[in-house]
Amino acid sequence: MEKRLSGNVLTEAQLRQFLTEGYLVIPGLFTPEDVRLLRDEFMSLHKQGPVAGLFNPVPAEQAGGDILKQYPRFMHPHRVNELAKQYMLHPKVMDILSDLFGEEPLAAQSMFYYKPPGGKGQALHQDNFYLLVEPGTCIAAWAAIDPADEENGGLFVVPKTQEAEIQCPHEADASVSFTVHEVDVPAGLKPVPVIMQAGDVLFFNGSVIHGSYPNTSRDRFRRAFICHYAGISTDKIGKYYNPLYRRDGSALVLEANLDNGPCGHEFAASAPH
Repeated sequence: MEKRLSGNVLTEAQLRQFLTEGYLVIPGLFTPEDVRLLRDEFMSLHKQGPVAGLFNPVPAEQAGGDILKQYPRFMHPHRVNELAKQYMLHPKVMDILSDLFGEEPLAAQSMFYYKPPGGKGQALHQDNFYLLVEPGTCIAAWAAIDPADEENGGLFVVPKTQEAEIQCPHEADASVSFTVHEVDVPAGLKPVPVIMQAGDVLFFNGSVIHGSYPNTSRDRFRRAFICHYAGISTDKIGKYYNPLYRRDGSALVLEANLDNGPCGHEFAASAPH
């Protein structure tokens, strides 16, 4: 049996993977029952319709042929839904994050992506461009609610970019990406697909360059529950992410980071991710 670090849940090999590559997949972290609860809850929320400021699906006749307008991402569902908050603060996730941060984590954001067949991908980007965690960076926990691969719009990452500078993005190709920002892959590196099964959770550093493929499948959703976290030593975060939450569910408000970032203006970095 592989040696575990004293008092921690991750093995030395898992920690080494995260530190050297910038990401780590934990297979089956969420059980089939966890996956079913999240899938059913968010499909029910979709049927219930818009939530002001967080979720705005439109009928097919108003979508102009863009399926993601019918199934947009649900931003910050933990602010209005108890199940989303429970899974954002799931003990298994928080324990792993404690190892990855080397300190207690704070939950900053939750999102749910539906990504039905025909949904566009997301251009290469870096999460801390948006979250503006300081000092240090954020960590994402990306939970697959469906199997995710290259055909149905799974994620790809650029390994070894965890220490890369946060770039000022250029404009993405709107024909394949639903977001407007895109960053460049550093010389000598390349994106690799992250193939996941339902219940697997991918953790990655906030500087890691990543994106997703379009969903070119005929009949497969690629749903995902995605949360972002900061360490307890964080002093500042982007203004859209307050309040943050401790493991016990109590709220904490951090100083809003008003740094203009690498673009020299605030608008790009201030948009919710």
